[in-house]
Amino acid sequence: MKKPLTLLGLLVGFSFNSQAASTMFENSEDAIEYRKASFQLIRYQIGDMGDMLKGKVPFDAKRFSERAHNAAQLSKMPWEAFTPESNKGDTSALPAVWSDRATFNKKAADFAKYAEALAIASESGDKKVIAKAFRNWAKGCKDCHKSFKD
Repeated sequence: MKKPLTLLGLLVGFSFNSQAASTMFENSEDAIEYRKASFQLIRYQIGDMGDMLKGKVPFDAKRFSERAHNAAQLSKMPWEAFTPESNKGDTSALPAVWSDRATFNKKAADFAKYAEALAIASESGDKKVIAKAFRNWAKGCKDCHKSFKD
């Protein structure tokens, strides 16, 4: 648990813009490592929220909201690390990420939008509202994975 939280602090502490993305990473391995770490932290948030919604752990509205807000921030992060030179290496990203960049960018933006909507819904404390927003966000994950992840 300590490692993901430390990494979360490091990742959230950085502020990047997409034009500078290719100069932010020393090499393609750094870009790949960054996006894998971002996705791992997103996965942690999804897992905990999903467990609460499925009843595997007690639903805690405050904790859920914290996870949702973390997820909203994290959902903006991995995309900058899909630099042109990071299409090779230890990655599950399919070549379509680079050959169909417009679709990839749209799905990435949708994913971040759904995560933001989940964060807003989480503030209601209404499990039905939250569950619907969570399903939309999870669908955003699956939609992208279907086309762009091995």
